[in-house]
Amino acid sequence: MLDQQDEAHAMMARIADALDYVGVLTGEFFATDAGPVFNEMAPRVHNSGHWTIEGAVTSQFENHIRAIAGLPLGSTATRALPVVMRNLIGAGIARIPALLADENCHVHHYSKTEVREGRKLGHATWVGAEPAA
Repeated sequence: MLDQQDEAHAMMARIADALDYVGVLTGEFFATDAGPVFNEMAPRVHNSGHWTIEGAVTSQFENHIRAIAGLPLGSTATRALPVVMRNLIGAGIARIPALLADENCHVHHYSKTEVREGRKLGHATWVGAEPAA
């Protein structure tokens, strides 16, 4: 699949314009062979942007606080490419020891105690490197 970021960005801009929206608005898309498919939007910082914690100069969380505090926004540029984020879903949480062995991987465990199929329990992010596995 070709890079679909520009097309998804243009779709999200049209949505925001149609809503006359001001503020944080997250759009989540799936990359498909037919192009980006809109999945959901949220009027707040969102788990789709968790990659920004390590992958952006200024994370979505920091910029959110800066915005509501009236402070200058920080750069949203990526620190290094590629930036890859994978969710840890259900029993996939068992991968954490292997992920921690990858020096390029940053693991975030959400401390949820109940493991069940389909439940997001954390995420892992790689900056400037592809996942080892």
